[in-house]
Amino acid sequence: MALRFLDFLKARAAARSTSTQTAEILQRAHSLQREGQLAAAAAAYRSILELDPDHWESLNAIAAIALLGGDLERAIQLYDVVIVRKSDHAEAYYKRANALNGLGRWEAALADYDQAIALNPGYANAFCNRGAVLERLGRWDESLASYDRATTLNAGDFLAYYNRGSVLKELKRFDEALASYEQAIALRNDYVEAYINRGNVLLELQRHEAAVASYNRAIELKPNYAEAFQGRGTSLLNLGRFEDAIASYEQAISLKSDYKYILGMCRFAKMKICDWDGLGPDLKRLTEGLRSYNAVCTPFSVLALVDSAPLHRQAAQIWVREQCPPDDVLGAIPPRSRSDKIRVGYFSADFRDHAVSQLTANLFEIHDRSRFEITAFAFGPKANDAMRTRLERAFDRFIDVRDQSDIEVALLARKLGVDIAVDLGGFTEHSRTKIFALRAAPIQLGYIGYLGTMGAPYMDYLVADATIIPPGEQQYYSEKIIYLPSYQVNDSQRHIAERMYTRENLGLPPVGFVFSCFNANYKITPATFEVWMRILKRVEGSSLFLNSDNQLAERNLLKEAQRCGVDPQRIVFGKRVAQEEYLARFRTMDLFLDTLPYNAGTTASDALWAGLPVLTCAGQAFAGRVASSLLRAVDLPEMITATTAQYEDLAVHLAANPDVLAQIRQKLTHNRFVAPLFDTARFTKNLESAYTQIYERYHANLPPAHVYPPS
Repeated sequence: MALRFLDFLKARAAARSTSTQTAEILQRAHSLQREGQLAAAAAAYRSILELDPDHWESLNAIAAIALLGGDLERAIQLYDVVIVRKSDHAEAYYKRANALNGLGRWEAALADYDQAIALNPGYANAFCNRGAVLERLGRWDESLASYDRATTLNAGDFLAYYNRGSVLKELKRFDEALASYEQAIALRNDYVEAYINRGNVLLELQRHEAAVASYNRAIELKPNYAEAFQGRGTSLLNLGRFEDAIASYEQAISLKSDYKYILGMCRFAKMKICDWDGLGPDLKRLTEGLRSYNAVCTPFSVLALVDSAPLHRQAAQIWVREQCPPDDVLGAIPPRSRSDKIRVGYFSADFRDHAVSQLTANLFEIHDRSRFEITAFAFGPKANDAMRTRLERAFDRFIDVRDQSDIEVALLARKLGVDIAVDLGGFTEHSRTKIFALRAAPIQLGYIGYLGTMGAPYMDYLVADATIIPPGEQQYYSEKIIYLPSYQVNDSQRHIAERMYTRENLGLPPVGFVFSCFNANYKITPATFEVWMRILKRVEGSSLFLNSDNQLAERNLLKEAQRCGVDPQRIVFGKRVAQEEYLARFRTMDLFLDTLPYNAGTTASDALWAGLPVLTCAGQAFAGRVASSLLRAVDLPEMITATTAQYEDLAVHLAANPDVLAQIRQKLTHNRFVAPLFDTARFTKNLESAYTQIYERYHANLPPAHVYPPS
C-alpha cells in the first residue's frame, strides 16, 4: 500500500513538472507567433504535443499557422483533429471553413460556417464569410441576409458593408448598394476597392460625374490601380469627354497591359472620335489576343474593327467564358406540356426611342394573338418617351424588370411559362446575358440587336438569312440558324416629316452630287474613308454629308480629308434631329455610301424607306452583310459590290450617269411598297412560322437544328 502511494506522489510531481514545462513553452510559442516567427512557433507547439498529445490548443494553433501560411489542405486535416477533440469550439469550425473556402469547396465551407454560428450565434465574422460563400454559390438573397446579420452584430465591420454592396449590385438594387459602399467608406475612408465599386454602381445609375469623382479618389489612394483608371475612362466616355477617357484607358494599359478588355475599350473610344493613330498595331495585338483566346476586346467592339466571322465567334466565346458562363443554379426547366398559344418573351434594354424598337414596334403590334402570347421584359435606362408608351400597349404583358436580379428575371420567365426567350440585345450596352445563362426558357434565341454569334451554349438559335450567313459558313456560329426569307423586320408605319429640306438648310453646296453616310462615327475606318475621298476626287463638285456624333470626330475627319487631298469644305456634318426630320433629310441626298466591316443596319433601312439608294460592299461576317441583305429584300441587288474597287467604281458611275441612278430610285420607290423589306405583316408570318417549327421540335424532344424557309 505504501509503495502505491509513493508511485502516486511521483506521478503527481511529474504531471506538475510537465504542466509547468508546457505552460512555459506555450508562452514562448505565443510570443513567437505574435512576432511573426511562424515556423519557430509551430515547432514550439509541436514540442508541447510531444509532452501532452491531448493538448488541443497547440494543435489548434498549428492548424491556424498552416492556414495563415496558405497550406490549406494541411490546415483542414489539423482542424479535423481539433474538432474531434473539441467539438464545441466554434473558432475551429470557422477557420476550417475559411480553408475550405480558399479551396473552392463552397458547400463544405458553408456547413462549417453554419456550425460555428450554431455554437456562437454572435459570431459576426462567421456571418460575413458565410455571406461570401453564398455569393459564390449565387444564393444572393441568403448572402444578403448573412451580411445584414454581420453588420447588426458588428456595426464597425467595413468589409461586411463592402461585400453587402456587391450583393446588392448583383441584385440590381443600385441605390442600396451605393449606400452600403458609402457606409464601408465611412468606416474606412482609405479603402480603395470601396471607392472603385462605388464608382461602378454610380456608372450603373448613369451618375457619371459622381462616378468619376469616386474613381479619382481611388486613384489618389492608389495611383497604380488599373481598374480605377478603366472605370474612370468608361465614365468619361459616357460624359462625352473622349480625350480624357482615352487618356484614362491608356494609363490603365500602362499600369497593366493585360488588364481584361482594356485594349479594345481604348481602341473603340478612339474609333468614336475617328482617331486612327496606332490602329494597325492595335488591330494586330487584338487579333493575336483573340486567336490565343485572351480577353482583349469586347465582342461588340470586335464587330466594328475586324471583318472576320471566326474572330467574332472567338471574341464572343471569350466573353461568355469570362462574364456569363452557363449557370445551372436554377436547375433544368422541367419538360412542359403543349399549350394553345406559344408564349414568347422579348428581352431588351432598348424598349424606348432606340433603333431596335424603331424596327420592331410594328412586329409586336401585329403578332397573331390567336397563336402567340407575347411578353416584354424591359431593362436598361428608364424611359418615358413616345416609343415606350407605344410598346407598352403593343405587348400582352409589359414588365419592367430593371430593378430585378438576373435570377429573379429568369425565375419570373419560368413562372410565366415562357416557351421562347428572344434576346434583342446580345452583347450591346445594358445587355443582361446572365438571364439567358440561367435559362429563362426552354428555347432561347438572339435577334436584331447584336449582329453576330453569341458563342454561348445556352443560346439555341440565331435569326438570319442566307445572304448574312451562307449555309457553308454555319461553323462560325455556335447557334443553329433560323433562315428567314429576309432578315430585318421594319416598321411600315414610320412617318417621314412633310418638310422638304433644301441644300441651304443643310449647309450643302447649291450644286453637285451629294454622297451621304449617317452611320455612327465608330463604323468609319481609314480604309472606308480613303475610298470615299477617292470617290470625291473622281466626282467633280461632289460633297459628302456625314453624321456628327461629336466635334472631335468632325475635326479628325476633316484633317484626314485634307491629308487625302480633298478640300475639307466638301464634307458637311448633320446634327441629331427628331426621327421624322431625320428621315426627311435623306430626300436631299443622292446616294448613301455604306461602311465596312460594320454595315449600316437601321440606318440603311431608314435611307431606303426615304427613297435614297444605298451602295454597299459585302463583308465576310454577319455585321458586314446586313446592308446586302436589305438590298436583296428590296430587290436592289445591283447595289451590292464584292470589292472596294467595285464599290468605288459604281459610286462614280452612278454619280456620272443620273439617268441610271434615276432608274434605281424609281425602282426603289416602287419596291418600297411591294418587296419584303418593308412588309411587316409578311415578315411577322415568316417569323411566327419559324417559332412554330422550333416549338414543335422542342415538344418532339428533338435538339435544335437549322430552320430553313419553305421552298
